[in-house]
Amino acid sequence: MKTHFQDKSTVEDIRKRFDNDVDRFSSLDTGQVSTVDAPLAMELITQAAVSSTTDIKRVLDIGCGAGNNTLKLLQYASPFDCDLVDLSQPMLDRAHTRIAAANSGEIRTFQGDFRMLDLPDQRYDIILAAAVLHHLRDDQDWENVFHKIYRLTAPGGSVWITDLVSHETKQVQKMMWDRYGAYLCSIGGEEYKNNVFSYTDKEDSPRSVTYQLDLLRKVGFDHVELLHKNSCFAAFGAIKRV
Repeated sequence: MKTHFQDKSTVEDIRKRFDNDVDRFSSLDTGQVSTVDAPLAMELITQAAVSSTTDIKRVLDIGCGAGNNTLKLLQYASPFDCDLVDLSQPMLDRAHTRIAAANSGEIRTFQGDFRMLDLPDQRYDIILAAAVLHHLRDDQDWENVFHKIYRLTAPGGSVWITDLVSHETKQVQKMMWDRYGAYLCSIGGEEYKNNVFSYTDKEDSPRSVTYQLDLLRKVGFDHVELLHKNSCFAAFGAIKRV
């Protein structure tokens, strides 16, 4: 990433882009086509959630987009109450409509920055965070958010993350970024790759899988799991002691 933190997109900039991209994110199969192995990662985090936390009463979906991950979870779990968080109101509206058609539980929506929202402590049996945490910036920002996620997780609950990740060394980072560029070219050509690279550099500040697994442990989670990693994307999670 070439753009420094102070020059990255603001929360408002990111919201505006997603306001105009609702239709693209409204498919379980193609909603994240720019993400390597997105369908597999979504499958893995939802199955891991059900396997690790069997009594699911309330779910928090951070950066829910059009609701794909909660919908996938509903394929494996009984109806549950869910709180949906997103910067984009159009995304939330679409997510609510789609999830309500598949779920008899209570659905609440929260439009805004997760970091600023007042949500109930120790209430969520499952927390999902898909393609959202890479928008965090410095170390303190990351640590604050992971502390908040831990605080919101119910005893025996778990958090499951899929996201863009960086790497520990420049050599491996370049190699993986080149592989990702080749993947983007294979599905949309050079112009598509350049477009994705441009908004990624402007908006995102990903951290490595090892950084995030260590941080999950640091804030208090008892067990961490790496489910899958391919190129610059990973699926992983953590479980809180009962």
